Amino acid sequence: MRIITFKRIKEFSTTHPDAGAQLCRWFHITESNTWNNLNDIKNIFPTVDYVGNNRYVFNIKGNDYRLVAIIIFASKKVYIRFIGTHSEYEKTDCKNI
Repeated sequence: MRIITFKRIKEFSTTHPDAGAQLCRWFHITESNTWNNLNDIKNIFPTVDYVGNNRYVFNIKGNDYRLVAIIIFASKKVYIRFIGTHSEYEKTDCKNI
C-alpha cells in the first residue's frame, strides 16, 4: 500500500514520542502489504474498525492512540487523516475528516 503521508506520523511522534515506534511499525507493516478489503487488514491488525466513508480506525500503542486513515483499495492508497489520543479521537467526527 502507498501511504500518504509519513509527515503526519513524524509530526505526531515529536509531540508524543512514546507513540513513535508503534506508528513507525504501523507504517512499515502497512506499506509492505497489499489489501483488497477489510478482512485483509484484519488479518494483520485484528482491532481495526471500519467507521464508514472509507475510513478505518487503528489502535496504536494498545489503545492509547488512534490513527484514522482513508483506504482506497482500488488504487492501493492509504491517506492518514488523523492521529491522536483516545480522548481526542472521541471528540472527532472521523467519518468526515
